[in-house]
Amino acid sequence: MNFTLFLTALLTGVGFVAVVTVLAKLLAPRSFNAQKEEPYESGIPTRGRSWMQFRVGYYLFAILFLMFDVETMFLFPWAVTLQSTVDKYGPVALVSVLFFLIILVLGLVYAWRKGALKWH
Repeated sequence: MNFTLFLTALLTGVGFVAVVTVLAKLLAPRSFNAQKEEPYESGIPTRGRSWMQFRVGYYLFAILFLMFDVETMFLFPWAVTLQSTVDKYGPVALVSVLFFLIILVLGLVYAWRKGALKWH
């Protein structure tokens, strides 16, 4: 196959990004002061230290959310394709997704019993 057009478009895009980046570094005004280096949140100055460590509970909830969010990403395409293949693969597809859901529910029960869902 001839990839000349693809290669030309790729090199043009990379070249354009490189030229614009170099021009921005060369032409941008350089003014450094202490006020520009201060962290802020939505225009409001910070109080106390600007860096703090988050509790592990936030991390645990985020991981559990991602786990069930990814689950729904797998279930939606399965449900869409099941509609067109229900005659051929119906029982096998249902058993496989049931197995998938059982594993996820067992993970949720495990997290619940370990106290991961309690907000301290």
